[in-house]
Amino acid sequence: MLGWRQIWSQSSHGSHSRVEDKRILLIIGGGIAAYKCLELIRRLRERGASVRVVMTAAAQHFVTPLSVSALTNEPVFTDLFNLDDEREIGHIRLSRDADLILVAPATADLIAKMANGLANDLASSVLLASDKPPLIAPAMNPRMWLNPATQRNVRVLKADGARFIGPESGEMAERDEAGPGRLAEVPVLIEAIEEVSDARRLATTVGAAGPLHGLHVVVTSGPTHEPIDPVRYIANRSSGKQGHAIAAATAAAGARVTLITGPVNLPDPTGAETIKVETAEEMLAATERALPADIAVFCAAVADWRIAEQGTQKIKKKKGEPPPALKLVANPDILKTIAGRKKGRPDLVIGFAAETENVLQHARKKLNSKGCDWIVANDVSAESGVMGGDHNRVHLIRKDGHESWKQQSKEDVATALVEEMAREVESSKTKAAGSRSARVKLGKS
Repeated sequence: MLGWRQIWSQSSHGSHSRVEDKRILLIIGGGIAAYKCLELIRRLRERGASVRVVMTAAAQHFVTPLSVSALTNEPVFTDLFNLDDEREIGHIRLSRDADLILVAPATADLIAKMANGLANDLASSVLLASDKPPLIAPAMNPRMWLNPATQRNVRVLKADGARFIGPESGEMAERDEAGPGRLAEVPVLIEAIEEVSDARRLATTVGAAGPLHGLHVVVTSGPTHEPIDPVRYIANRSSGKQGHAIAAATAAAGARVTLITGPVNLPDPTGAETIKVETAEEMLAATERALPADIAVFCAAVADWRIAEQGTQKIKKKKGEPPPALKLVANPDILKTIAGRKKGRPDLVIGFAAETENVLQHARKKLNSKGCDWIVANDVSAESGVMGGDHNRVHLIRKDGHESWKQQSKEDVATALVEEMAREVESSKTKAAGSRSARVKLGKS
């Protein structure tokens, strides 16, 4: 088996790119979309990346190993029991030598194997032996993608740190079939590979242990449930997906993470201590107990009001009488309370603003009134599909301006936010070092 550097030295490339010198392992699954991988390989090599390929048995029915080998300029790996490869523990080296593993197209079968730790062929063995989370690009029939079993497997993989790109919606290869299940197009796949490479480059330049290593990050997530009586409550449509993604991303960046979450139907993120609460008052108390922290991210959709007097028994309907009047009182403002602390305030306090209109104006007002450092604002109107959905389009608002980010998955929003946190941490360290140096010089003079 040739080493990566040997393979790379045999190829040529042009100007510098974001994936130049990157060693990419592409695992091709069995689906008609596998043909897109030929173009993907060509484009990646044009950008200076070296590409190795593992093909499942099913993938070889759609594209041939010969075609793939011609584009990668090296052998294609297909057999777990190939004596020449396994003499050097081939599947272990394949996984460990890569800078990034991309699974495309990721079929329902491959996703199920990854989620459940199966390793009965070369592709699944490589994935299980890997020391880094893969980038997964699903492609399958819409009903297979939407099947509860597939969605459950996807949630497990996301909680384990895997990143997903797609699937996209549209017409399928089968007649009269349309919906989510198309493999992301090649430019989209390349952009995702570049973003993952950028994030990992940031981690290695700031420190091998992760850009947030040594920091304590508190994240709130999900809705709160404010009881009316023992069986009814006031709530909102927050799924907790964005907050949980932020907790997973900060943990992956090396932070010690405390996630305080309202009721959600999501697995606990890997690497985070998860504290489960129901009401706004419980969330505030848990947040204060979790302090001190270096960074606090308030992503939870906390109910603004609660019932003044919760019924001790189920409130019964009475024939001929109007519905009972529910008197509301304000819940504690968790963001404002923590941001306004005189003692023990986190160095960086980030709030979220879920708006249905005039998003930037309302978010800017919230930044000023709450006393936090940043606001992440988004449009949660019904037509946006953000509440409960898998994608988000946010605006990062600071005191000196704002950035509007493209629509992307909630996992990608979380990763981008962590990168901003890391830059802020480094900037603060640089300023502090400069201040200490200035004081030393003044003392000498």
